[in-house]
Amino acid sequence: LPIANENFILRNDSQSILSTWVKKENVLKFVEKKRAYGITPRNAEQIFSLNALMDPRISLVSLSGKAGTGKTLMALAAALEVRRHYKQIFLARPVVPLSNRDIGYLPGDVEEKLNPYMQPLFDNLTVIKHRFSAQSPEFIRINDMIKDEKLVITPLAYIRGRSLSNIFFIVDEAQNLTPHEVKTIITRAGEGTKMVFTGDIEQIDSPYLDSGSNGLSYLSDKMKGLDLFAHVHLVKGERSFLAELASKLL
Repeated sequence: LPIANENFILRNDSQSILSTWVKKENVLKFVEKKRAYGITPRNAEQIFSLNALMDPRISLVSLSGKAGTGKTLMALAAALEVRRHYKQIFLARPVVPLSNRDIGYLPGDVEEKLNPYMQPLFDNLTVIKHRFSAQSPEFIRINDMIKDEKLVITPLAYIRGRSLSNIFFIVDEAQNLTPHEVKTIITRAGEGTKMVFTGDIEQIDSPYLDSGSNGLSYLSDKMKGLDLFAHVHLVKGERSFLAELASKLL
């Protein structure tokens, strides 16, 4: 039998349907294409991702894939779509200094030091905001959520000591975490919290980790087959033709 939440593309000549295995019911369920806060999935992997991200049965999701496949964008769009079920949305990523130089060497205050590391998360948020006009309720709602700290973008180190109950918690660049760090993060999850780890195991910045020993690979290996866990590997780059070409050739 398939493992829990395993995804399938069923083909019949030129036609195909998407489905996922629900272990508790021993049934293969049809996966429909859903939009999430203005974002429409462009391929099967993105459809599978949104299905898992918005499924209340699944409280732990990992998304892997090369740059430009839409991992973080899918996670953020899904979080905004189901925001009513959560107290807050956290977007966090580890700070991995370039050339092993401590962040303290950088100029500016703490916020100025950290902004370059957090900018990719703001970029994904901007992509979603640009789906709407500046006067639309959806656009205004995002700004209000940031202002009211319902949507928080922060380094992972700042999560320590926070209560993680009823939170949609997205951890970006999880390939730069150790297995112990991933365990530490997940064990802080309270009731009603959903955790999402995204990353590219081919782009690891830490000199002490590789494609097999990093926390994202460890997570998907150890949790595979559990009802509350889903993993999707995204293959097709959707950022641009140039980005896809660079990913393949460079």
